[in-house]
Amino acid sequence: MNYATQTKQRKDTVTHITIRRALLALVMPLTTLVLASPALATEHHPKGEFAPFAECPLSTAGLSDCVLAESSAGEFTVGNRTVPIKSTITLQGGFIEEKTGLKFVGAENGETLSKTPQYVPGGLFNIVAPEYLNKEQKEKFDEFINKGITGVTETTELAGPASDIGLSTENLLTGKGTALSLPVKIKLDNRFLGSSCYIGSDSSPIVIDFTTGTTEPPPPNEPIKGSPGKAEFNEEFTLITLTGGRLVNNSYGAPGAVGCGGEFSSIVDPAVDAGLGLPAAAGTNTAILEGKLSTANAEAVKASE
Repeated sequence: MNYATQTKQRKDTVTHITIRRALLALVMPLTTLVLASPALATEHHPKGEFAPFAECPLSTAGLSDCVLAESSAGEFTVGNRTVPIKSTITLQGGFIEEKTGLKFVGAENGETLSKTPQYVPGGLFNIVAPEYLNKEQKEKFDEFINKGITGVTETTELAGPASDIGLSTENLLTGKGTALSLPVKIKLDNRFLGSSCYIGSDSSPIVIDFTTGTTEPPPPNEPIKGSPGKAEFNEEFTLITLTGGRLVNNSYGAPGAVGCGGEFSSIVDPAVDAGLGLPAAAGTNTAILEGKLSTANAEAVKASE
């Protein structure tokens, strides 16, 4: 074998080794992630009185308590339209006690705030101001009306990470200050509006600071009263349930709509804004959540599995 051939073989061998090492460098972290994924997505199955806390983030180190809030009544008023809550909205997760307060942790399955559609009274007629549409969109609007496709749903979605949710159990029970700070965006859904019609966004959420006390809104809104509800405890005091609670706020502002009408959003967005009275300044919007809130000691929930 001559020198040139030996040199080529050495280069090929070095190249193969280099490629193998590079592949290993890429594959090993991926393998680690795959092997680790079951632990990151651990399922929990609490039983008995703790069964409703199935999505409590029990895998989170330092978790103090689990939280489950179910709002079965109330309303959202944005601009000049009020949408009553007819289908239950669920907020679930847990919190870690820190020196600065409670740090909220989202639900184990990622569904921290349920995406529960509520029907808008009056449908498309009360959402869009047709006079703001151009000829093409006005014809399309009329076509939807003639076909009876007028129903519109409004869905309040969590905007941003669950850690942006603020919670104070002390303020909740005493009726002073903010009990629940909820960053949200509001989705309007209808075939004419499309599936990307929003008021607020992840980068610019509508932040609603709920209280169980009495609000102090700017004009023209007047104060409204909330209530922590009636507290019930289990025998071990590891489960607290507040029934008949009322969380209120009527001092937040709301921006204009974006993404309505898909590619025609530059035309439809202003029509939606005119129909809803957006943007709506602080003191012209209202949010009321009525229902039940439960908190449970995380260790007790774990022990029930």
